[in-house]
Amino acid sequence: MSAVRVFVDSDVVISSLISQKGVAHLLLFTKISQSVKFYLSNFSLKEQRVVIERLKINHKNHASLVKKRLTLIELKSSLRAIKKNYQSYVNDLDDAHIVSGAKKAKAGFLITYNQKDFKKEEVKKDFGIIILSPGLFLQYLRSIN
Repeated sequence: MSAVRVFVDSDVVISSLISQKGVAHLLLFTKISQSVKFYLSNFSLKEQRVVIERLKINHKNHASLVKKRLTLIELKSSLRAIKKNYQSYVNDLDDAHIVSGAKKAKAGFLITYNQKDFKKEEVKKDFGIIILSPGLFLQYLRSIN
């Protein structure tokens, strides 16, 4: 079985660092499934670093998580170009880079707590990416293992 490719929104990464009891932490910090490969983009990484600084989260824990569990996707387009190209897939234009990153990662899933910020049906129809909350994604993993 090939790896399930999952793009992780910044809110999930931040949540996993804040609480060790939440689903986000379970997904990203434990070997919940050997068949899952998690991705983030350079734009997401920059966004996370700003939030980590603002919330005074230990940046070493974040760096370790990124190094051990996440694969970085480099989006070379400008943020302006990404917003223009992906505006029809988001309700919050600041999340256009998330859809762009998920597409570039060839992800089958985009995991986020902010599902309302995305036009889920359009993303699924055009890119084959299913948008789920961490909890629903965990249920999915348990159903296939």
